[in-house]
Amino acid sequence: MLETIQIQTSSKQYPLIIGNGIRHQIKKIIQSLNQKVSSYFIITDNIVEKLYLNDLVKVLEDEQVFTHIVPSGEEAKSIDHYYACQTKALESGLDRQSCVIALGGGVIGDLAGFVAATYMRGITFIQIPTTLLAHDSSVGGKVAINHPLGKNMIGAFYQPDAVIYDIETLHSLHDTEWLSGFAEVIKHGLIWDKNLFDDVCKIKTMSELKNSNLNSILKRAIAVKADIVSQDETEKGIRAYLNFGHTLGHAIEAEAGYGSISHGEAVIIGIVFAMRLSEEHYNVDLNINEIKHWLHSLGYSTAIPEKLSPERLINRMKKDKKAQHGKINMILLKEIGIVENIPFHENTLYTFLKKEIEGGVG
Repeated sequence: MLETIQIQTSSKQYPLIIGNGIRHQIKKIIQSLNQKVSSYFIITDNIVEKLYLNDLVKVLEDEQVFTHIVPSGEEAKSIDHYYACQTKALESGLDRQSCVIALGGGVIGDLAGFVAATYMRGITFIQIPTTLLAHDSSVGGKVAINHPLGKNMIGAFYQPDAVIYDIETLHSLHDTEWLSGFAEVIKHGLIWDKNLFDDVCKIKTMSELKNSNLNSILKRAIAVKADIVSQDETEKGIRAYLNFGHTLGHAIEAEAGYGSISHGEAVIIGIVFAMRLSEEHYNVDLNINEIKHWLHSLGYSTAIPEKLSPERLINRMKKDKKAQHGKINMILLKEIGIVENIPFHENTLYTFLKKEIEGGVG
């Protein structure tokens, strides 16, 4: 059964279609979009390739299809791999009616989306996410590659023409990938939808998560993202709320080394840190100990790794796209479902961060 959520932004409206096994209906779904497509360029990684690429190629067997494989992981979001994708697109003769398909998780969506945004100044782009994390990254049109000095620093806002989300693909994920994706579901509840957060808190173990009503949970989490993006497509205001936990999370990812900790696991550490900072800033009790106990039961670590230097973390946070005028912007939680963007001087943040690391809090 297919279900559709309409994503509305100031620049485009497009459907997110969710269901089980719907990758086998890709051609029919694309035709329903009334898109005139001359050829398809599928970008995927070397893990997803083995699992799902043949399914797409088979469904599109009567069409002109080109494929390009990149390594799995954050390293694929490099200028070299971006350039290789553009070279393959040019060699294949892609034109303005060609369609780029991102088959994979958030890394592939970011890379393929940036390729689509910049090839001939922008061609059709369809997201086919295969991870839980990509329920978040595939919606909203943020596409980018990394630079050694910062994550996602080279990119654009470029909305897809559709997101086709086959829930069946999630069951090939490792537990680490489930945790990484579920972190964003948790975030969506904390910043916007208290009822969603209360409901996901009822999921106590990884087994319960895998056997939960994923369609319902994901639809509600996606609705949060869609609601925020519809009001602020290019992050001039409330879209920054979606960065809750990410400012420190991105710094931890970079300092620990991409691949040594997943995006979502780093974000959870960032969320707990932001909640502690929120308690101090607003003088409120957010019931962190109970939330931490729940997170631990799912398999998350909530402590900042001791090996990481607070100085280096602060330097990373200062280079974050959200840092402005020498201040580091932190999304703080006033209460469940209500957040605020607060700028902190780096010295203030450094003192708090150092105390958290030395105290082994988490």
